[in-house]
Amino acid sequence: MTDKVACLEYFYKICETVNLMKTILIIDDDPDIITLLQVLLKNNSYGVITAHSEDEAYYQLEAFKPHLIIMDVLLSGADGRIICQKLKAANAFKHIPIIMFSAHPGAQKNMLDFGADDFIPKPFQGNLLLERIEMQLEKTKQMF
Repeated sequence: MTDKVACLEYFYKICETVNLMKTILIIDDDPDIITLLQVLLKNNSYGVITAHSEDEAYYQLEAFKPHLIIMDVLLSGADGRIICQKLKAANAFKHIPIIMFSAHPGAQKNMLDFGADDFIPKPFQGNLLLERIEMQLEKTKQMF
C-alpha cells in the first residue's frame, strides 16, 4: 500500500468518526464522468473515492466503507448490474445504497431486479443527482 493510499484511508476514517462527511464511491470507466462527479460531490461536502474497474471497486469498498455507491451500468469488462447484484447479496455491503446510471435507453427497465436503490439516466442534472443521494442517505439513516 502506498503512503498516499494509507494517508487517504486515515483521513477518511477520521472524518467518518467525527461525522464530517459522507463518503461516496464512484464506479465508472470514463475518466471524464469521474472527474465531473468528483467536482460536484466535493463541492457539496462529500468525500469521494473512485474505481475504474470491478476489482478496484471491491478494494475501495473494503478499504473505505463508503456510505453510498454511484455506478455506471456498462463498465469495460464488467456489467454494473451484476456487480450491484453481488454487492446486495453480500452481508458486508448490502446496506450501502447504490445509484446506477446509464445513457442506454433501456437500462432503467430492470434495475430493481438487480438490487439498485435508484437509477438516473444520462445525461443528468447535478441537482437531481444530489437530491437522489440525499434521499438514499436519509433512508439509510432511518434504517439504523
